[in-house]
Amino acid sequence: MPGKDSPTVIPLKIADAARALRHVFIRDFVLEAHIGIFRSEEGRTQPIRINLDLTVTDEGAPQGDRLEDVVDYHHVSLKIRAIVAEGHVKLVETLAERIAAACLEDPRVQVARVKIEKLAALDDAVSVGVEIERAR
Repeated sequence: MPGKDSPTVIPLKIADAARALRHVFIRDFVLEAHIGIFRSEEGRTQPIRINLDLTVTDEGAPQGDRLEDVVDYHHVSLKIRAIVAEGHVKLVETLAERIAAACLEDPRVQVARVKIEKLAALDDAVSVGVEIERAR
């Protein structure tokens, strides 16, 4: 049991100048998805919320202020939209794995942490879901 002076939650430190790492993230990205294992979930969409943290190699300040020199969160969001639009997925775990794999296609991305929440799955809960972390 932690002492009164030790933290019970260790903060996530992704950006790190000493290790040349940058943190790119997307927060509270809400989409309608065809997802779920139950018959009642087939043939309809339901809201999901995605939170994404990427650990990215940091080459210093982008030269010439060019978008192609960085991991573009807008481009990542379009990839996520495309994955969700591919069709029905039974498990949030499967969707999270697909999103992490797509993020890791960029060689600058070292770690992808994906959290997916189903927002209407249980009447008595705000959300249910899964969080994964994948590294190269």
